[in-house]
Amino acid sequence: MTEEKQEPRDSRRWARRPAAALGGAVAGFAALATAELASAAVRPQAGPVIAVGGAAIDRTPAAVKDWAIRNFGTDDKLVLKIGILAVLTLFALALGITALRFRRAGAAGVLLFGAVGAVAALGRPDSGGPADALPSVAGAVVGAVLLYVLAGRLVPRDAGSGAEGAPAPGGPGRDRRGFVLTASAAVAASAGAGVLGRVLNTTRGRDAAASRDGIVLPAPDSPAPAVPESARVRVAGISPLLTPNRSFYRVDTALVVPKVEVASWRLRVHGRGVGRPRTLSFDDLLRRELVERDITLTCVSNEVGGPYVGNARWTGVRLADLLAECGVAPPSKGGPADQLVARSVDGMTLGSPVEEVMDGRDALLAVGMNGEPLPFAHGFPVRMVVPGLYGFVSACKWIEDIELTTFDSYDPYWVERGWARRAPVKTQSRIDTPRPFARPGAGTVMVAGVAWAQHRGIGKVEVRVDDGPWQQAGLAAEHSRDTWRQWSFPWEATRGRHTLTVRATDRTGRVQTARRTRTVPDGASGRHSVVVTVD
Repeated sequence: MTEEKQEPRDSRRWARRPAAALGGAVAGFAALATAELASAAVRPQAGPVIAVGGAAIDRTPAAVKDWAIRNFGTDDKLVLKIGILAVLTLFALALGITALRFRRAGAAGVLLFGAVGAVAALGRPDSGGPADALPSVAGAVVGAVLLYVLAGRLVPRDAGSGAEGAPAPGGPGRDRRGFVLTASAAVAASAGAGVLGRVLNTTRGRDAAASRDGIVLPAPDSPAPAVPESARVRVAGISPLLTPNRSFYRVDTALVVPKVEVASWRLRVHGRGVGRPRTLSFDDLLRRELVERDITLTCVSNEVGGPYVGNARWTGVRLADLLAECGVAPPSKGGPADQLVARSVDGMTLGSPVEEVMDGRDALLAVGMNGEPLPFAHGFPVRMVVPGLYGFVSACKWIEDIELTTFDSYDPYWVERGWARRAPVKTQSRIDTPRPFARPGAGTVMVAGVAWAQHRGIGKVEVRVDDGPWQQAGLAAEHSRDTWRQWSFPWEATRGRHTLTVRATDRTGRVQTARRTRTVPDGASGRHSVVVTVD
């Protein structure tokens, strides 16, 4: 009689680990899918991935945010979501293996994940209250129960067992069939729940989209001045004078773009020095005088020569007029408030200097962009646009509240994170063509680009080849001091490697500095250069 050879216990444990890790991944998937479905009953922003991602953004140092924008651009939010999902996957795999011997501990780990999501959701600036914790809690409960059950299929409990989850000698073996059937059913159910949740969340967005589609903006009472042909440079590769909506840069902290139904939107104006507080609807704004202006916006995260600058035709109401009707006076006229704090529907706060907002520039509560209602990604239904100030102190998207206060008494979101309180746009210029490392042929090469110094205007642009003298470029006609200007320079290119550098001078006589600084705390400075090789 041949004695059956018994597999060592350690070998059996290692053989079970891949299946246990898979069980953890299935439980994690079920938790996220359940949370997605539950978020449809609350709001998409309450989902654990979005809540944890938002909390991570809030707690990320300014230098790291700047690095992410610089390296990932507008894909930074996608990269963050992928990173969160990758971490959660590793966490789920580890919990699955842990549950082999400690089923309760594995299930408790899933509940811990839910607690983190719930705390993150409740701690967001735009938290909707206790209900925001529901998606994370529901997902965690489902995931914990499922992991406990799956671990039991791999190591069935036995009355003679001593340690939790460990089989007694001679006890029953693994329930492979039960594990596979349970895991398969869980994956199918989770996929269905996730798809249903996504559909329901999308349906909510469709209602907001329908409200936007139904808007017909009135003709502006004060149209933008016509753009003269002489304001455009006819050189291939140069940025267009007006940036199309689809190409306009987007930099913000919203992992889910807010979609607000216009009928429910309200704007509240209140605070220090506001003698007549007001609450306005979207229709209230449309009944006011509408102005249309071409204004260039710049993000403070824009590196020298970077892409986060664009020029659009904005339609809106004059913010200064509205503030004056509410009894607000700027500090120069005795007003007690020197800071205007704008709040977004997603809880973002931006602080603008009241003096600049009310000094006569075209500071707008914008409702339209390039002839259509604002796109959702750019602030529908209403956003702020203030020429001459970086966006982080002026360009509040999805605005719903304006509070007049002081810089001494309140620090908005970005100031809390080390950015400047006041941030006028710096004089800058950029070479659009030729591109870096281009290989143009010898002869006349058109060097062209854009320069901007919003609310001061551009007076001169110069180009230098290698270490040669500065040579004046041709400037397109000035359309507005609040918009960028196109420029061009015919370069007689000779064979070899060359460095092209540009600098601008604004209408106050300020020359774009050569001193290189990073974007934190008040915007990058320096001169843009490109290296090309002439064949």
